[in-house]
Amino acid sequence: MKKKKIPKFKDEDKEREFWAAHDSTDYIDWNNGEELIMPNLKPSLKTISLRVPESLIDELKFLANKKDIPYQSLLKMFLVERVEKELKNLSKK
Repeated sequence: MKKKKIPKFKDEDKEREFWAAHDSTDYIDWNNGEELIMPNLKPSLKTISLRVPESLIDELKFLANKKDIPYQSLLKMFLVERVEKELKNLSKK
């Protein structure tokens, strides 16, 4: 089956509207796709507000200082490690 031509879009909003209403398989042959590795792509970040005891922040800052990294970076590392552990535990069940 011949694939339809992807239209030119005025802006990203118009492109989002288009793809929300159309099936990409009518326009793209995904069987001929190639894997693309983008090593410099940074994940989207979202700011959150989190209430934690001051003593916990002090301990986190102490640990981060010993590792010579910002305490927020250390907190993210701890969160990633714990979430990965929990997900592995779920997959074992």
